[in-house]
Amino acid sequence: MPWDEGLVASLVYDRPDPSEGRILSYVQAINEALVLALEHDPSVFVMGQGVDDPSAMFGTTRGLQQRFGPARVFDTPLSEESMMGVAAGAAMNGMRPVYMHNRPDFVLLAANQLITHASKVHFMDNGQTTVPMVVWAAIGRGWGSGAQHSQSIQGILLGVPGLKIVMPSTPHDAKGLLLSAILDNNPVCVFEHRWLMRKDGIVPEGFYRVPLGRGICRRTGRDVTIVGASHAIELGMQAALLLAAEGIEAEVIDLRTIKPLDEGIILESLKKTGRIVAVDTAWMKGGVCAEIGCLAAEKGYADLKAPVARVGLPDIPAPAGYTLEQIYYPDAARIASAARALVRWDAAPAGPG
Repeated sequence: MPWDEGLVASLVYDRPDPSEGRILSYVQAINEALVLALEHDPSVFVMGQGVDDPSAMFGTTRGLQQRFGPARVFDTPLSEESMMGVAAGAAMNGMRPVYMHNRPDFVLLAANQLITHASKVHFMDNGQTTVPMVVWAAIGRGWGSGAQHSQSIQGILLGVPGLKIVMPSTPHDAKGLLLSAILDNNPVCVFEHRWLMRKDGIVPEGFYRVPLGRGICRRTGRDVTIVGASHAIELGMQAALLLAAEGIEAEVIDLRTIKPLDEGIILESLKKTGRIVAVDTAWMKGGVCAEIGCLAAEKGYADLKAPVARVGLPDIPAPAGYTLEQIYYPDAARIASAARALVRWDAAPAGPG
């Protein structure tokens, strides 16, 4: 069933209510987390290409260098592997670096330091050394950014032991998860979706933490589970509203972190609905969608009433043209279609024979 793009875009499920608390933008929430971390612990420092320039890493680092000085907030050379090595070495010696990237594509240039060294050291010396570092990047759909500047690489890193991966979907969680990541004694990748940076939300004042590895149910339902993280949750919530108009109740599970993965909340929801749609902002193959599908088949098979559905990127690089981008990236209508098909699957009459 085709959906009017204007209708889908107009679906607002989480407009913040000022009576419920203080409203901040997604960008302000990240900035506030960094301020609190820098104030709380002198071992925290922020580095990255452009953290001190006028754009201030999408605005997330604005004012930090003026407040905390160039020794704790500083620009880095175009040498990602070297700088990742600097961050890892500093972390191994008691510092807590936050290494920020405009795009995750640039993290791939430093993969050796991150995957071979930072994630492994703790396991190679019997736990004597910890590597408390955060690698932050703004992922996802660009505006004509093309194949080399709009990759979502969380699936590539999902299979690396020793790494944790955080993917918030709200300003509240962006602040609380970043603080938890900075205080964690392991290397943590924090991937923010660029389109979420346009959001506002209720964000408490002061210091608080959202625990790593614990998902949350954003919407309850009885017919089908939609599960994912980051911008996929915004799309999933929009899809749930489309389905509700048809009498289909979708439950939406926000993982918040994909490593460690909250298997319990996924299986609990699957037990209730019997149907699951895994949604991700990255490629479907070999990533979050695949891992959720495997979990459902391996530990929730008895509860499945229909096959697992996946909605993510096709197995091709991102296009740069606007028209092709509309086809390439998942949207609410595609998620709703996948969920609708699952609900109708076990209601369909059996074939001959």
